[in-house]
Amino acid sequence: MSLFARFEQKNRRTFEPGGAVQANKSTQPARQAYSAPPKDPFQDLKIDLHKKVIAELAELPQEKRDRREPVAERIGDLVGRLIDESGRHVSRSDRQRIINEIIDEAIGFGPITSLLKDPEVTEIMVNGPRQVYVERGGRLELTPITFRDDQHVMHVIEKIVAPLGRRIDESSPMVDARLPDGSRVNAIIPPLALNGPTITIRKFFQDPLTVENLLSLGTLTEEMALFLEACVRARLNMIVSGGTGSGKTSMLNILSSFIPADERIITIEDAAELQLRQEHVVTLESRPANMEGRGEVTIRDLVRNALRMRPDRIIVGEVRSGEALDMLQAMNTGHDGSLTTGHANSPRDILSRLETMVLMAGVDLPVRAIREQISSALDVIVHMARLKDGSRKVTHITEVQGMEGDVIVLQDLFLFEQTGVDGNGKILGRFRATGIRPKFIDRLEVCGIELPPNIFWLR
Repeated sequence: MSLFARFEQKNRRTFEPGGAVQANKSTQPARQAYSAPPKDPFQDLKIDLHKKVIAELAELPQEKRDRREPVAERIGDLVGRLIDESGRHVSRSDRQRIINEIIDEAIGFGPITSLLKDPEVTEIMVNGPRQVYVERGGRLELTPITFRDDQHVMHVIEKIVAPLGRRIDESSPMVDARLPDGSRVNAIIPPLALNGPTITIRKFFQDPLTVENLLSLGTLTEEMALFLEACVRARLNMIVSGGTGSGKTSMLNILSSFIPADERIITIEDAAELQLRQEHVVTLESRPANMEGRGEVTIRDLVRNALRMRPDRIIVGEVRSGEALDMLQAMNTGHDGSLTTGHANSPRDILSRLETMVLMAGVDLPVRAIREQISSALDVIVHMARLKDGSRKVTHITEVQGMEGDVIVLQDLFLFEQTGVDGNGKILGRFRATGIRPKFIDRLEVCGIELPPNIFWLR
């Protein structure tokens, strides 16, 4: 029990009808220890059926194996016949469940296949064979889904990474990969993962969020969206900051949607997640080293190469290391309108992170020179946050105004202010303008963009 809960229970009192005062006992049920689910009575049957199905599929030509629907139908018929031949009594519901599980094992990704198909699930977290969590509506939920054992989880991991030419074993126990639908996968196995093989999947959605979706979700206001669109159209350099899962990539997708269709866009990512709707888009993806430790292509290599590809816009999915220096230099040498994201806790913090990342490039520059690079390159910081209720908000839209002495000057233009929490745990608050007009307002007007004069009024 937490200290807050103990204090509340100790000091809580209720008045009995007879006038006696009695301590109010907590009505919360005690948390039960996690226990493994009961053994599946059909486990041995399913293992036997799976082996026979794999042997049957091995005889099919490759072009037929690639056609999912006919193969699934064929597996269903085969499993049904094999169940009948086994002589086991299997109810209709168990029969269909077994067929679905065998299909998922044979041509899907095992027990998590149903989660990958669920449109409400945004992330899947497999913490060993007995614990599978999902993120749904911004909140984590423990699912009843389990794996047989560690080898079952390893089989799914290998099924993910093998088609990409990646490997995972004790000598290389971590891997980043991508599912055929674009979902991003990270896997880490023992001896590094003590709970057993661990998989984290950030799902990729075919229909990306639009600015209308963000407005309906309360992520930002119409005035803020209008301002961000004006900044992108006026070719301001922007960075989206925030913590893990705060919605940085989604916001980068939204900002990218404002880029005119007649511009050449080059995107650079570790795992391709951006979903741009423009026609003239070149997508570049980094590559890890092969088994011999050769052939690695980093984000920094791709940023340098992109400068030779006549880009109108360069979009880097995320800066983490020395590529920050190349990105800043690109912004400072005529590649206006560039966009990127970075992990940080606040707009001020992303500047400190950028300083550190520039130093990671191995250059010996004084701090003031690095800050001058940052202040002249960046125009706008959009900061995202995932709040305790699972909602995501644009908490800051901040202008980078330049240098005063050795300090980069920031000015907040729009803010989200939290005012409280309602009875359901939902965060209460409001968006407001700070009443300050940005110094780059003239650049917007030169581009023929006129914003309503009241958009910056203090509210």
